[in-house]
Amino acid sequence: MAKTRSAPDVLLLVSTLLLLTVGIIMVYSASAVNAFHDYGDRFFYLKRQLIFAVLGIVAMYFTMNTDYWVWKKFAKIGLIVCFVFLVIVLIPGIGVVRGGARSWLGIGAFGIQPSEFMKLGMILFLSKHLAERQKEITHFTKGLMPPLLLVGTAFGLIMLQPDLGTGAVLVGASLLIIFSAGARISHLAGLAMIGVVGLIGLIIAAPYRLKRITAFLDPWQDPLGAGYQSIQSLYAIGPGKLFGLGLGMSRQKYSYLPEPQTDFIFSIIAEELGFIGGAFVLVLFMLLVWKGMRTAITAPDSFGSFLAVGITGMIGVQVVINIGVVIGLMPVTGITLPLISAGGSSLTLMLTAIGILLNISRYSR
Repeated sequence: MAKTRSAPDVLLLVSTLLLLTVGIIMVYSASAVNAFHDYGDRFFYLKRQLIFAVLGIVAMYFTMNTDYWVWKKFAKIGLIVCFVFLVIVLIPGIGVVRGGARSWLGIGAFGIQPSEFMKLGMILFLSKHLAERQKEITHFTKGLMPPLLLVGTAFGLIMLQPDLGTGAVLVGASLLIIFSAGARISHLAGLAMIGVVGLIGLIIAAPYRLKRITAFLDPWQDPLGAGYQSIQSLYAIGPGKLFGLGLGMSRQKYSYLPEPQTDFIFSIIAEELGFIGGAFVLVLFMLLVWKGMRTAITAPDSFGSFLAVGITGMIGVQVVINIGVVIGLMPVTGITLPLISAGGSSLTLMLTAIGILLNISRYSR
């Protein structure tokens, strides 16, 4: 398949690098206090972030310069490997429990999160599968059910950890691909109703989820328990006002706000850099999503288009969930802010995926 390759989308690349730069700065600012208290080194989290940022940039450079249709060959085996790791991580003694979820494989502070790999693996496979069988997608049993069963199985394994945030991103990005492939809205609406019933079942099955829902509606009902994170996040955002307290001047990072360098890093951004800083970050994300969707629209083939939709959707859904939690519009789910939060697997995989997106943009019409 001959295609003419040009330079990658400049705005897409610049917005990615700017977000990564902001993330590195804010990871240090948000984590220095806890890093010194826990490890005796103010730069502990910064060093880790820089290592994974360099690895991610190398991976992004590689995928940006690797023709995207090459990944078709590895889509099926990649998905199988991702499923194997999702099963392995659930085995006691092998999977590492962090933050109440058995989501990690590794030793000590370093590890990988198989669910992060599954997000990209599922996007690649669905893009290949639906590009080859797009005409069948309007048929419920033959076209729509097979990909949904795959997504449902992956979601179920992730929920056994449990990790609702990552599972929600996986489902959201997958549904965007399926919708883009031409699935009937009536089919998706019916399945959405079933999903709501299933979500209610998940909440009933785990009382802590019900506490998170009630805490989201009124966190002051349990200010020292289920509502603690939401309240502390709002205490960080409020004093930031228009211009913030100043870089490094956050008060909430002094052991008040849990996970200030990961799930709630946007709270620290809003506290230290104010509305202006927070808005700047959101504009960069909107620019990234806009250019990603434009790449999907102008991609030269269905596989590239679906792949761009999935990667862009993965970023967009994750941003919406994280920001929604931080500002109190959604229940606490425990999910990082792409390219900004401290993280190993999430940061490296996100940059790898954006590299693929950049490669697709090189062939856009």
